[in-house]
Amino acid sequence: MRILVTGGAGFVASHLIDILVGEGHSVYVLDSLFTGASENLDPARLAAPDRLFFAQHDIIDEFQSAEQMKKLFGEDVAFDQIYHMACPASPIHYQIDPIHTMRTSVWGTYNALELAKRVGARLLLTSTSEVYGDPEVHPQPESYKGSVNCTGPRSCYDEGKRAAETLCFDYMRKHGVVIRIARIFNTYGPRMNIHDGRVISNFIVQAIKGDPITVYGDGSQTRSFCFVSDLARGLHALMNNEETCGPINLGNPDEYSMLEMAERIIELVQSTSTVTFLPLPEDDPKVRKPVIDLARRHLQWEPVVSLRDGITESVEYFRRKVQEEQDKEKST
Repeated sequence: MRILVTGGAGFVASHLIDILVGEGHSVYVLDSLFTGASENLDPARLAAPDRLFFAQHDIIDEFQSAEQMKKLFGEDVAFDQIYHMACPASPIHYQIDPIHTMRTSVWGTYNALELAKRVGARLLLTSTSEVYGDPEVHPQPESYKGSVNCTGPRSCYDEGKRAAETLCFDYMRKHGVVIRIARIFNTYGPRMNIHDGRVISNFIVQAIKGDPITVYGDGSQTRSFCFVSDLARGLHALMNNEETCGPINLGNPDEYSMLEMAERIIELVQSTSTVTFLPLPEDDPKVRKPVIDLARRHLQWEPVVSLRDGITESVEYFRRKVQEEQDKEKST
């Protein structure tokens, strides 16, 4: 197949592309490289550069027409599938320019859906557990409508993804576009940006450097962490499933407090770091845990990588990245 991945140079998308290229598909990537990294599309790792095509492009700008496709890829590609994954996902990045984040979720999704409608492609939207907001129902099933502050500093992302889901269903109902929607819960693993400000990357980098581990609030708030290879399998299974269009939760239902996670990472890194507490950010969810019954039933999917194994592999990656950064600083 010919498959488009928007945001394909990103952390999660690059692991999905490993699967797609490995299956023999031709993969076309659109990415502005705002948070993505070209090194995530390393031809040496993929061993199939003749089936991977990249164009640097911001998806809020039109790309759905035949003319624009020709400008980007040299031909009007008739895609079979579109994985629509382009959007900054960490609070640090999506709050840098919240208006652009909202435009990415809404206008970018509109452009992707217009392309899907024109070429007859199936489209998968990577939505987020943030559509549940600071939940009043725990754990969170897909039927829960959420408790989201539509005027807070995180709203550009939370409400942007909710609007993107709405657009997908409207295009399905009005234009017959075949859609799939995944609600992704906290994900971690190799190829994360070491400065993206998310929990696992923050804790591991701080532990490696021996810096204080910054825990917000009293550390009792919880998250559920899914290793990236598990998530990539889930996205691939959902795209190719004929039983459900979603929304469907993809995440690990094992739940940990932030304080517990900090202590585990200190232990696994064998770090001298200690925990320090900072004020809880506005609208930071107090709990987060997916119900994955639908994924188990329709996709025959559930996470298989243990937290210990996932953190251990992540630590090896982050050690290399921290060392590379330190070496670069010494040489300048």
